Amino acid sequence: MIINSESELEALRRIGKIVAEAREEILKAVRPGISTIELDLIGEKILSSYGAKSAPKYEYNFPGATCISINDEAAHGIPSTRLINEGDSVNIDVSAVLDGYFSDTGATIVVSPNANNIKQKLCDCSKQALDKAIMKAKAGSKINQIGRTIFNEARRNGFTVIRDLTGHGIGKNLHEDPENILNYFDINDSCILTDGLVLAVETFISTGAEHIFQDTNGWTYKTPDKSIVAQFEHTIVVTKGKPIILTTI
Repeated sequence: MIINSESELEALRRIGKIVAEAREEILKAVRPGISTIELDLIGEKILSSYGAKSAPKYEYNFPGATCISINDEAAHGIPSTRLINEGDSVNIDVSAVLDGYFSDTGATIVVSPNANNIKQKLCDCSKQALDKAIMKAKAGSKINQIGRTIFNEARRNGFTVIRDLTGHGIGKNLHEDPENILNYFDINDSCILTDGLVLAVETFISTGAEHIFQDTNGWTYKTPDKSIVAQFEHTIVVTKGKPIILTTI
């Protein structure tokens, strides 16, 4: 989607704030002994309080209001009675729609990390990669500079990227053009970012694996070697200057 009016930007800001609030409230509730379905219900309650609908449910009939992925689950973890344990890496991915406009965000947290915890270092790297990549999203720039930045940050910290999972365009649908915003540099991806383009930029950084497989539940993506994955995501608007981040509190 390319924003054409102030009213469209305001609509996107509104849903962006809602999913960000849901993300943050779920993250605050993460602790040993809580189930992922309990976390999901927190997010669903917040979305419903604003009249927003869960995008995974609305678009794809996903069996949860949010996606909650643990450790080697790279994406689309299904909320269940599974309990969170100390030391787990927990990813919260929230996307929703309100008044025809979509927003998508995510973050990963480690439960009770210690100073030398590799999972915490992975999360820190993934978050830093997202922050740096977003700054590359400027009108007139090539989209492949986003992937280059994410990949270089992962490699600099001794990690890898998941090549099968990507960011995407967003706006009036959950997934729009550009279809894929890679986590690595593709010299053949010559797409030029335009002013007003709405993107969901997300990092998938791993302790080792570069590819994933789909679990037998038909939804969840996992690493074949039990590598841990940390995902962070913001919905942004490309401008000629600094991008507008819609999914912040």
